[in-house]
Amino acid sequence: MKLAKGSTPWVSVPMLLTAFLAAAGNWYMSAVAMAGLVFMIFFHRDPDRIPLGDGMLSPADGRVIQAAPDRVTVFMGPSNVHVNRAPLDSLVRNIEYQKGTHMPAFMNRAASNQQSRMQLETDDGSMELRQITGALVRKIVCYVQPGDRVLRGERIGMIRFGSRVEVSIPEGYSLRVFKGDKVKAGETVIAVRSS
Repeated sequence: MKLAKGSTPWVSVPMLLTAFLAAAGNWYMSAVAMAGLVFMIFFHRDPDRIPLGDGMLSPADGRVIQAAPDRVTVFMGPSNVHVNRAPLDSLVRNIEYQKGTHMPAFMNRAASNQQSRMQLETDDGSMELRQITGALVRKIVCYVQPGDRVLRGERIGMIRFGSRVEVSIPEGYSLRVFKGDKVKAGETVIAVRSS
């Protein structure tokens, strides 16, 4: 199983703790540490993805909690892959970190939470992608920087432990998802060019 970039410290600590406790003969605490290790491996998994058609891809795994003509918001629950991907071939124009509140990510008020705002330039115009933290660990990891070119479906970052991703829809695109739909980053088409 492939793990997300930067996951080594998150996985190695419970792995070492499990080994140490087992060597010390503390089987109960070793089992608890092993459960933590399994969770960390599961949470940091990073499967390869193949787009399921042409168009704008979902930037995140999860459930669509907002589907407006100009914006889609995806809530990532604990069981979802938390690696985020580029919806379209883009040039990263700017990335801005913004402090904010710490509301649970599934709530509407979470739009004002701590976040990273990524300005992307596509062949069809500008697009904004916001990685928004939830109430817990609140760690945004960005794999790209201004000036980078990213391909549709390419990994651009991840958010740890409860989060959501909001992406603006460029003009000339029509939505293909609805509130409540389940989507996969780099795989599910969320919008297509209008004819």
